[in-house]
Amino acid sequence: MTSFTVRTARWSARHPWRAIVGWLVFVALCLGIGSAVGTHSATTADYRVGEAGRAEAMAAEGHLERRPTEQVLISSRSGPVDRKAAEAAARDLTARMQRLPEVAGVAAPLLSEERGILMVEVALKGEERDAKEKVDALTEQTEAVGRAYPELSLEETGSPSISKGVDRQRGDDLALSEKITLPVTLITLLLVFGSVTMAGVPLLLALSSIAAAVGLSMVASHLSPDAGVGTNVILMIGLAVGVDYTLFYLKREREERVRSGGRLSSRALVELAAATSGRAVVVSGLAVVASTATLYLASDVIFSSLATGTIVVVLVAVASSLTVLPALLVKLGERQERRTLRRAARGKPARRLRDDDGGRVWAALLRPASRRPLATLGVSVLALLALATPLAGLKITEMSRDTHSRDIPAMRVYDRLNEAFPDRRVTHQVVVRADAARSGEVTRALRRLARRAGDDPLFTGASGIRTSADRRISTLELRVPFQGDSDQAYASLEHLRTSHLPATVGRVAGAEFGVSGDVARYTDYPAHQNSRLPLVLGALLLVTFAMTAYAFRSVVLGLIGVALNLLSAAASLGLLVLVFQGSWAEGLLDFRSTGSIGSRVPLFLSVILFGLSMDYQVFVVSRIREAVLAGVPTRQAVLDGIRRSASVVTSAAVVMTTVFVSFVFLHIIEMKQIGFVLATAVLLDAFVVRIMILPSAMLLLGEVSWWPARPPVRTAAVSAEKTDGRPAADVR
Repeated sequence: MTSFTVRTARWSARHPWRAIVGWLVFVALCLGIGSAVGTHSATTADYRVGEAGRAEAMAAEGHLERRPTEQVLISSRSGPVDRKAAEAAARDLTARMQRLPEVAGVAAPLLSEERGILMVEVALKGEERDAKEKVDALTEQTEAVGRAYPELSLEETGSPSISKGVDRQRGDDLALSEKITLPVTLITLLLVFGSVTMAGVPLLLALSSIAAAVGLSMVASHLSPDAGVGTNVILMIGLAVGVDYTLFYLKREREERVRSGGRLSSRALVELAAATSGRAVVVSGLAVVASTATLYLASDVIFSSLATGTIVVVLVAVASSLTVLPALLVKLGERQERRTLRRAARGKPARRLRDDDGGRVWAALLRPASRRPLATLGVSVLALLALATPLAGLKITEMSRDTHSRDIPAMRVYDRLNEAFPDRRVTHQVVVRADAARSGEVTRALRRLARRAGDDPLFTGASGIRTSADRRISTLELRVPFQGDSDQAYASLEHLRTSHLPATVGRVAGAEFGVSGDVARYTDYPAHQNSRLPLVLGALLLVTFAMTAYAFRSVVLGLIGVALNLLSAAASLGLLVLVFQGSWAEGLLDFRSTGSIGSRVPLFLSVILFGLSMDYQVFVVSRIREAVLAGVPTRQAVLDGIRRSASVVTSAAVVMTTVFVSFVFLHIIEMKQIGFVLATAVLLDAFVVRIMILPSAMLLLGEVSWWPARPPVRTAAVSAEKTDGRPAADVR
């Protein structure tokens, strides 16, 4: 791997303009091809899991699936509603909606119990996932009727308009995130390098990598459909790792330039950086890719979409660090050399770059680990375990429509709809498939089911029974007067599945049945995820161990890597539970607690945290191993390696934290939770795990850290250590 990174850097250094132009062409091609083929979005069928998914598939087979619907509320702007005017507006609206090609049908107007609101329900054609693209046509007609009846208020809501509002809000949130992240990242890099040019390189490379990854993800969506979250994760992970990888490389090149004292050319310096930090970037990137790939084992379209976006952007970021970055460094280095020559010609001394050897601050931070490693290890581990304690009370739920921000206009109308028509808050769809000859028996069983539900206080009524043309599939809808995320709504589903259905439809010989609907989905998805959790986590631990053991040729370090990643992830998730399952931080972080964590958040974060933790693990331990290869005793190598890598790890952590913290300002609760945990984990990893726990553990283990075999001591490396005061690069 080292020789590969050196060869790639050598070619780029010798042909810098080819590498730079080639990279720009690559980015343009990715965007062009991606735009040409477009994005293959996930369909409704891709989201089906569990009993709810099977029921939806049966209903779709009989063309009895629930259609996406929009509800228009007609009320008075002031005072009691004028019934005649409201009914006239409803007739006008119905006629307009029925003429639209997007509309499948319009139900008769329904008056609320308090007789203050008239509702018109409009069913759309096609799948739920496509409905939000059709809602604008309906909104135009609603607004037109509103203008014709200025004394009335016409407001529209429904799953399609809410989905469209969420998408619009997500776009605004991402724009805000970029406004926060980019300036802070640039300022951080300016502090690190003290040069606008050098600070701009990591940022520009990260942004170009993101652009290329967006294009490639469009192509990849034709193999694994995009669930609408790919771009979000590409922006978040791409900016974080893109800047980090470039930062690792840049800092090493600058360090080698200082040490050489002008004796080495820019090309030679780039090759040295490629042999060390370049190798660490490749190993780190492959570790992130390998750990993220375990998400495919979850058999979930959203996890697959998240995995694809992360893998694509990380691979592109690694490629940019290996190809175009060496070329840029050579051109910038040659410019610096020309400036030095001009200063020398004018009799001015050359500007000296300071050797970043860690400084007094990091020496002080490392003092507890170096002097009392056992005590430092014990206290640090106990502190992280204490932070992980709230994880025992983790409650995961599927984030439903009710959790969306009320800044979305359709959500405010949705609340008024639920208040005015409480009996229509939740609907369970019962789907039955049986031989056509048993159609009459199925119908009678469904009628008995409707009567049983009518006697159950958790239900308020039932719709008519529908049967497919081939008489094999029948459906019945049961209404529940409670919020979709309430205990009563979940209890009604349990009553239906465990009591009412077995006593009625369950007695029809050969009948296959199931319950779908929003509450059924919210129940079945976490259950499906929990069933896949052992497989994903087992694969994740195995991959982490294998990558670490391979990178450092050490079983012990592989085990340490797994333990540290588990500890860091558990502490971060514990803080997540502490903050978001309670209500004490609602005002601070601007959210409304659901008393639970999004069902996809813990698994996704565990996988991503393992991958990102490998960034620092690989970079720090690579510096230690490099010194050991040069003949430095393990104890000294640990202290020197961590001290020398501390500043770049800190800078990288600040950049990553900035990126992730910006997502805490978003409205979508799951994105808030993801941003919070990632920011917390990066800080814990950089300042506790890598400064306290890792050095303490390695100092206590000593030479055992490299078991089964200590890295071979190279005579040439030792000679280099004696002659120029620095360890030689491992250029195998």
